[in-house]
Amino acid sequence: MKTRDMTRDNLTTARTLSEALPYLQRYDDAIVVIKLGGHAMGSDEAMATFARDMVLMRQVGVNPVIVHGGGPMINQMLEKLNIKSDFVNGKRVTDEATMEVVEMVLSGRVNKRIVQAINAQGGKAVGLSGKDAGLITCVPTDPKLGFVGTPDKVDPSILHTLFHDDAIPVIAPLGAGHNGETFNINGDTAAGAIASALRADRLLLLTDVDGVRDGEGNILTELTASQIKSLTDQGIISGGMIPKTETALDALSYGVRGVVILDGRLDNAVLLELYTEHGSGSLIRAG
Repeated sequence: MKTRDMTRDNLTTARTLSEALPYLQRYDDAIVVIKLGGHAMGSDEAMATFARDMVLMRQVGVNPVIVHGGGPMINQMLEKLNIKSDFVNGKRVTDEATMEVVEMVLSGRVNKRIVQAINAQGGKAVGLSGKDAGLITCVPTDPKLGFVGTPDKVDPSILHTLFHDDAIPVIAPLGAGHNGETFNINGDTAAGAIASALRADRLLLLTDVDGVRDGEGNILTELTASQIKSLTDQGIISGGMIPKTETALDALSYGVRGVVILDGRLDNAVLLELYTEHGSGSLIRAG
């Protein structure tokens, strides 16, 4: 006969589940857009953990939307194919040959790996890119950069269809131009544009840092758009954090209720952010 030993770990687990109830209710039927990149994509174990979290979210009534990057994989393939890149002001020029590789890697290798990981955990993931069903229409970001695009229009109809079917959309950051071209989009920018079009409850930007820091180096667990602007003006927010906070401010201006920059290196980072009192990153709200 099987017996149950109510150990300290069992009690802690039960208490954690009980304390999560208000948050489960809070996010019931919510739309949460997650930008996946960095460590969470780096190993099969991390990917499996992330996939399991997405399936759990869908199971408890959340509509997760995953937008992924893939820069390191693109660089590896370009090097393997001996395709040389030109740079303008430190940014890669995406010519036709490079664009073919970008689309192959993002829509193929990377996208399908995430889809397979979610499906292996019992979910129903559907892979697509911004080119599918008119999801993202782009304009050139800068003609000097070639096929690098900025979202001009987002039609989320296909995503609502997938929500209705209990599916989890997994989106490669590509878009179609007004003349049928294919554009590569920065992953954070694509996630922000999709979250804005969906008026998502949360946009979660998974990174390899643990959040936004103040001038003393302390993590800010919650801050407003005005504080972000002040920290940027002071030079405290700098480097790679600037495009992430700019994405956050844009999304908030279009009705996204909150944006969180969080550390994707932590196991279950998304669950900790949504279903615990203190979260796991820096929550940015309008104001």
